[in-house]
Amino acid sequence: MRIFLLGATGSIGTALLPELLAAGHHVTALCRSDIAAKTVDAQGAKVCRGDMRAPQNWAPALEGQDVVIHAAITFDEEMAAADRQVVDTLINAAQTRAAALRVIYTGGCWLYGDTRGRILHEADGFNPIPAFRPFLNQAERLMREPTLSTATLHPAMVYHQEGGVFDRMLADIAAERPIELWGNASIRWPLIHRKDLAVAYRLLAEDPDLTGHFNAVAQCGVEIGAIAATLARAHGHNGTVNCLSRAKAQALAGHWAEGPMLDQRLSGARLRAATGWVPQYQDLEQCFPPL
Repeated sequence: MRIFLLGATGSIGTALLPELLAAGHHVTALCRSDIAAKTVDAQGAKVCRGDMRAPQNWAPALEGQDVVIHAAITFDEEMAAADRQVVDTLINAAQTRAAALRVIYTGGCWLYGDTRGRILHEADGFNPIPAFRPFLNQAERLMREPTLSTATLHPAMVYHQEGGVFDRMLADIAAERPIELWGNASIRWPLIHRKDLAVAYRLLAEDPDLTGHFNAVAQCGVEIGAIAATLARAHGHNGTVNCLSRAKAQALAGHWAEGPMLDQRLSGARLRAATGWVPQYQDLEQCFPPL
């Protein structure tokens, strides 16, 4: 298939691009910088130079594509507006096509809000934190559009050997200081390794009959205190932690602190049943074995 990929060199795209290429797909990747373009070209994908925030420059490259995977986010105050521009562009691009354009849109676990101890499925509905509510709105726009075949993938908290969602914890460990946790150590995060997430994107891209919401979750909810302990054992750290109160975390990071302090448990059963997806990493120690 011919796949247009946004976010090819981001945290998710770094694993997704090689996954798509290894499966034999022809990938065109949007690249904003020279470094990104060189990285994409070296892997054998086609480079489309441009910025997601200026879709008029890359929209023509959508012609002839079978699938668009949107795995990019700016993570700034303009992120909602930038995402809306991308969605507008995809809807417009599909209007003159003979067949529906397949779109894989990225939502996220924070769209569920605090699950209050329950294990939530896609049918249980959403309660997004305010900063991320626009992404749920855009997902619904895409899924209502009859000229598109859209699946919205909601990754759990994404990690890999170098960090991902564990970046701050690993930085504390490297500096030999207490591992800083926000809220309290019993807060639970649903988890997924980015290699497993890449496979989930590919499987959904390959089956246009699968539409709607899908959770990509390998571990439904792991306490952040247990995560810190696993990382500490893997790196020879003494395991001490420093829990910031919610108020202090919000004073430090503003509204960005709200997401990591959600206590969440999510199910990935629908994705598994629909695609046969089986995560390779179903325990943190597979990625971070103790010394």
